[in-house]
Amino acid sequence: MEIPLLKEIVVVLGISIVIILAFQKLKVPSILGFLFAGIIVGPSAFNLLSSRHEVELLSEIGIIFLLFIIGIELSFSGLMKIKKTVFVGGGLQVGGTILITALVAMALGIDLNTAVFIGFLISLSSTAIVLKMLQEKGEIKSPHGRIALGILIFQDIIVVPMMLLTPILAGKAENIGETLLILLVKLIGVGLVVFVLQKYVVPFIFKLVVKSKNRELFILTTIVFCFSVAWLTSSVGLSLALGAFFAGLIISESEYSHQATANVLPFREIFISFFFISVGSLLDIHFFINNVVYILLFVLAVLIIKVVIVAFVALFLQNQPRTVFLSAFSIFQVGEFSLLLSTVGLQNDLLPDALYQYFLAVCIITMALTPFVLQKSHKMSDFLLRAAIPKRVRKRMNKRKIDSSSQEVDSDHDWKDHVIIVGYGINGQNISRVTSHIDIPYVIVDMDYEAIKLAKQKNQPVIYGDASDPEILKHIHIQKARVVVIAISDPGATKKIISSVRLFSQTVYIIVRTRYVKEIEENMKIGADEVIPEEFETSIEIFTRVLRQYMVTQGDIENIVTSIRSSDYQMLTSIKPTSTNAVFQQLNIPDKEVATLHVQHGNNNIAGASIGESGIGKNYNVTVLAIKRGRKYISDINPETRIEIDDLVYIFGAPKAINALNKVIKF
Repeated sequence: MEIPLLKEIVVVLGISIVIILAFQKLKVPSILGFLFAGIIVGPSAFNLLSSRHEVELLSEIGIIFLLFIIGIELSFSGLMKIKKTVFVGGGLQVGGTILITALVAMALGIDLNTAVFIGFLISLSSTAIVLKMLQEKGEIKSPHGRIALGILIFQDIIVVPMMLLTPILAGKAENIGETLLILLVKLIGVGLVVFVLQKYVVPFIFKLVVKSKNRELFILTTIVFCFSVAWLTSSVGLSLALGAFFAGLIISESEYSHQATANVLPFREIFISFFFISVGSLLDIHFFINNVVYILLFVLAVLIIKVVIVAFVALFLQNQPRTVFLSAFSIFQVGEFSLLLSTVGLQNDLLPDALYQYFLAVCIITMALTPFVLQKSHKMSDFLLRAAIPKRVRKRMNKRKIDSSSQEVDSDHDWKDHVIIVGYGINGQNISRVTSHIDIPYVIVDMDYEAIKLAKQKNQPVIYGDASDPEILKHIHIQKARVVVIAISDPGATKKIISSVRLFSQTVYIIVRTRYVKEIEENMKIGADEVIPEEFETSIEIFTRVLRQYMVTQGDIENIVTSIRSSDYQMLTSIKPTSTNAVFQQLNIPDKEVATLHVQHGNNNIAGASIGESGIGKNYNVTVLAIKRGRKYISDINPETRIEIDDLVYIFGAPKAINALNKVIKF
């Protein structure tokens, strides 16, 4: 029996594979490959989708999984940390975009209700593309990454009221007050259910599932829970996406959140591809060609409106000019929830077919532009900073920031021989804690409002500012500093800071924290003295402990670590061995090993006896190296040393002998 949907899946994903492989060769993001594949299989091209409705259903499942994972990664506590950005920033961005878009639409002769609805559509950006790109670039925790995340979260939440208000705009609601009241009651009811689930139901159910030690059951429970909450919100007239988001938030506070994310992630990647393909298939190519000039003008108008409003919001939230521009370049597009909302508008006759095609073209073009703009956002921001803000104005702005945000740092203080810590994240906090403990003078520089607030609460010497700006560097006496530690998550900003610091001082020692080894060489070229990549420092710590278990001397371990770091971690990145260092030859002594045995059984001649009396060396041909008793280590071993029940005994010998001894003291 032929399954029609199976053919659609094979055709659509098969074409996508070919296109994405070609796009990867051209270094074009895979998202654009899915959009292009959708256009090819769509009705205006080769019309390969006979089960169109089923493909759209698969795309909606992708949105559900997407929002579920976003909810898990965010958490209620995480939401509260950026509540100002979410509710104030998001509210200003959505409200401002709706207002300006509606005014422009009305000026073009569109009626008020449709104009407001178009404002709804244009105000929403692409959570799927932006968060994916920011995560890949390692900028999700940067100042502009947090602004983008906060505004996108608000957009994901506000899309539900927009969907419910659409019938009202279309004039299909008889009593507006009653409709809004019912909406409020529904939201409160869902909120109560979510609270009960998070507090009582989910921990209990997942505890039982985890105890079963059945991985398949855990995956099944996670997916059923995601779809159950989505179905709950849908059944009361709210959106599936909001329910999935709530489901993620509920699980986010539990210890099972990371495993849940790992289980759902493959499903998200598969189904979200159908979403982008279905979006591309909606485009009418003939309409696009015939109206390409007007479409490009509308795209330009949308870009200007959204960039200006997001820039205003970021400025209102007291961010540096560079963060303002980076934020604006992150969420300038029209997103996937606009497409979902547009279908509601079509169903309620609020969006004519011609306007829908214009909107669809604008949406696809802006989404397609997003990866390219995000890749070049740092260069464009730097260009605009030089061109748009006169040097005198920028100097006054920075001076005002320093005066208003640096109460703990005396501007007349004669800082010298101090450490400058750029970024007050986890690394910055740890560095400041240690330098404070050993009385090394230091000053912290950060642009994140929450980080500044936290530093002030701890009475840290902190100033608000961009460490790449000359005025900030002068203020913290960069010429007199001994060390600069750059501990931020923004690769572009890191490079800019290094270059700026080197303009003032060639002697200050610059230490940079990065995520990837590939960033080492470039940072070193522009002036960094030492670059520490997170991805391999963890590996070094792990194998250092492994070498200790093989009795490699501390001096040899230090030589190995030094060799790896001095060669920019080539030993860890190369498939073939980069060295035949003799140190590694002593790791494996033929037919011998070091083991730790737990003395659990007292009915033998070993527990309670001395080493000499027990005959361990004579009967089992092993050597006792040390004994751990409680928290105490006994390293001075002699024949009179006694072995007690519950001791951990470190021994050296042949594997067979060790196993034989283990059976005696354990069973």
